[in-house]
Amino acid sequence: MKPLMLHGHERAITQIKYNREGDLLFSSSKDNKPNVWYSLNGERLGTFNGHQGAVWCIDVDWTTTRLISGGGDNTCRIWDCETGKEIGSIQTKSSVRTCLFSYSGNMALYSTDRAMKNNCEIFIIDVRTVDSSIGEADPILTIPIPSSDTRVSSILWDSLEETIITGHEDGALFQWDIKTGKSIKSVKEHSLLINDMQWNKDGTMFITASKDNTAKLFDALDLTLLKTYKTERPVNSAAISPIFDHVVLGGGQDAMDVTTTSTRVGKFDSRFFHMVFEEEFGRVKGHFGPINSVAFHPDGKSYSSGGEDGYVRVHSFDPPYFEYNFDY
Repeated sequence: MKPLMLHGHERAITQIKYNREGDLLFSSSKDNKPNVWYSLNGERLGTFNGHQGAVWCIDVDWTTTRLISGGGDNTCRIWDCETGKEIGSIQTKSSVRTCLFSYSGNMALYSTDRAMKNNCEIFIIDVRTVDSSIGEADPILTIPIPSSDTRVSSILWDSLEETIITGHEDGALFQWDIKTGKSIKSVKEHSLLINDMQWNKDGTMFITASKDNTAKLFDALDLTLLKTYKTERPVNSAAISPIFDHVVLGGGQDAMDVTTTSTRVGKFDSRFFHMVFEEEFGRVKGHFGPINSVAFHPDGKSYSSGGEDGYVRVHSFDPPYFEYNFDY
């Protein structure tokens, strides 16, 4: 499995996302320029220039016409995918940690950090017509996160656009009704920060990746814990295959400790687990630091990982992967 090495970032990758068709791969990093690549050959298509700080999160709408990004420069920006130009920018009181388009692409949400005496908040905005005035427009809904709850570190939007699910720094999960802005349900199955959450193909389940060395599979409707995948290092990202009962986990030792250990000890490899049996069946090495984001291609025939080393690696699966059957 020889990967494509995509090197267009100068600092650590924070998030990678495929568009719906899978022909484009978007990446954000701690340098201030989100990139877009052709996923087939790894050629860089362009950059989105405008942020003045680390870009923590990105999302592309289902028609691949707009990109949303949030950064440490206290802005949430919306871009035209075709031209790479910024359409609108929203100033916030603190860093934008998560951002996401709704399933229809008519709305978007973003959440801010708790910093400088500002509480963590979730904002839902109308993005049907975006121009330079979006920064002055009032959000459709603002959900303040009480100071008793820790900040939002990851977020999901259900496909019916009725609820959002937030993962928090203390390992809690909350489900919110976006009509009322009230919390419907909360569970706490993780003990530490939830780094990432991703849907399965049909939106009935989602997987969480946590600093407590586990990834967990939850039912989308009532947040019931279904499966747990255990490792011996923090899990920064996890994704579910669209064609098999497989999940991939990416992580590794904390970035600040990396210089003191070899790649073998740091465990900077992607790990594949069977979704049902919770058993590990494969590892892919390559990154020289923790893996911060993983994503399956929408056709399930390849996956990508972005690491602290600033590289995005696109791996196409070899034929044995498709012929492999789990013994049970």
